[in-house]
Amino acid sequence: MKNELYTMNQYDKITIDIKTFMDEKCINRNMLARAINARFEVVDKWYGGHVEKIDADVLARICFVLECTPGDIIRYTEAE
Repeated sequence: MKNELYTMNQYDKITIDIKTFMDEKCINRNMLARAINARFEVVDKWYGGHVEKIDADVLARICFVLECTPGDIIRYTEAE
């Protein structure tokens, strides 16, 4: 691997989807925030897929409450 800089369109991306699991369990963002002991803003970022840095502890709590695995909600997608 050479010392190269990559631009956004040159590599694939990570997508996050907890909305599907929340809808299946009839859990809204406020309920999830209380269940995982996190601020609403944190859950809102996860819900919208706008997480910049993944906090493993928050991820573990979300997976526990939604009864899923990290692989269920975090996906590696290829650039188009």
